[in-house]
Amino acid sequence: MKKIIITSIAILGVVAVKAQNATLNVRLKPIQTLVVNNAQKIVNLDYITKDDYANGVSSLNADHLNIFSTGGFQVKVKSANSALQNGNKNIQANTIQIKATAGSDAVNGAQYAQNVQLSANETTLVSSSNGGVDKKISIEYKGAGANTYLDNYIAGQDPTVYTTELTYTIVSQ
Repeated sequence: MKKIIITSIAILGVVAVKAQNATLNVRLKPIQTLVVNNAQKIVNLDYITKDDYANGVSSLNADHLNIFSTGGFQVKVKSANSALQNGNKNIQANTIQIKATAGSDAVNGAQYAQNVQLSANETTLVSSSNGGVDKKISIEYKGAGANTYLDNYIAGQDPTVYTTELTYTIVSQ
């Protein structure tokens, strides 16, 4: 009987256990979103006084942009045209400067551009090697001084308005 049990164990023991492997991948795709603050979709640079024409005017828009980025990124801006137009008159876009600064919830280690001239070509405002969730960027728009726009008022219009659309983009870095 012992021989039968040992023989049975020997026969059953021949069955080998084989391990199986599976591969698990964590696949991260880049995601960037950029949202302009809804309350600041229209920015006005109002020239009202003699000093405004002489010194220029600015509009600081705190937390103007809200970004989400999985990793490093760049935020860029461009104007729809190289000149803001009203009838046959125009104001050159490059007479308007844009300054980016950290908002209320800043991206660690980001570089912010100062005094960028508005252009129909994309210009980098913010660069960061770090990503972030719901990070804020403040933008200041500054119109020219030195009476640059003095002859751009059109009689009968109150106010005379020159307009362009700005496009902000965010790209992976």
